[in-house]
Amino acid sequence: MTTHHEPATSVLETIGRTPLVEVDSVDGAEIYAKVETFNPGGSVKDRIGKRIIEQLLERGAIPPGGTIVEPTAGNTGIGMAIAAGRHDLEAIFVVPEGFSPEKERLMAALGGEIVHVPGEGGMDGAIERAHEIAEEEEDATVPQQFSTPLNVEAHYRTTGPEILEALDGEIGAIVVGVGSGGTLTGITRAVREHVPDVHVVAVEPAGSTFGTLLGKPRDEKPYKTEGIGTHDPEVTELLEPDELDDFVTITDREAHAEVQRLAAEEGHLVGSSSGAASVAARQVADEITAGDRDPPHDTVVTVFPDGSERYLSKNIYGAFDEWEGKA
Repeated sequence: MTTHHEPATSVLETIGRTPLVEVDSVDGAEIYAKVETFNPGGSVKDRIGKRIIEQLLERGAIPPGGTIVEPTAGNTGIGMAIAAGRHDLEAIFVVPEGFSPEKERLMAALGGEIVHVPGEGGMDGAIERAHEIAEEEEDATVPQQFSTPLNVEAHYRTTGPEILEALDGEIGAIVVGVGSGGTLTGITRAVREHVPDVHVVAVEPAGSTFGTLLGKPRDEKPYKTEGIGTHDPEVTELLEPDELDDFVTITDREAHAEVQRLAAEEGHLVGSSSGAASVAARQVADEITAGDRDPPHDTVVTVFPDGSERYLSKNIYGAFDEWEGKA
């Protein structure tokens, strides 16, 4: 749980040790969510921002005063901007058009430079442009959250052990949304060292095609849920299908309704990826209670990656049709 009893010398020291909160949703299996809005940048990506920047500096992959160039939809940029600023690095973020403007404003407020690429190119287009910029800049590197093992390592060393400690190792199922795959993979590897039979369920929006990695049929289509999912399963190198037991889809409508329920009934102000994760976790808990899943413990753990305040301009608390149609 959050334990900041002594004064911190830097905001970086406040990253992690976020609360694990029970979600009041079903009878039977208990559900707990790691609430990552408690990080200083407001999201789970603060963890990888700190780990990646500090390790790149320590290993000499980027010199003091150098520049990081990162393809991101926003939260990773915020986390990296916090760490880059504290270590006197410059930061350039390549963002596909159409994502949350609040995230871009926060990246800029933290000293980052924003470069847009067309939204239809997705993260593939952002990755390509980031490498082009890095070649043009002096002393620049692309950390690349979708491929660096440091992403997974951040969660293997922090998020996973924090969950194990909070629940005394009694974890039956891990149910986490997948964007880069680092959060789910890191947590899974840490937990499986203590609970080898833990059930691992990856979550994506309906319309995403990650599930094809497990041979599941997927109909590719646009989706509104932000921060997870893909139309190119090869975009990330961090997912290992053999480490997954299941890949489930949650519709935008389900995620949106859950965001509103979590706020009204439980006081959680979270984004749409958290809504999707919560719906999936409740489904898994129901299946455990019904005997359709048989994990080692009747406990489900998920992650709420970020907060709703960075999606207010997209009308996240409005009617579904208004939110879905908001550019």
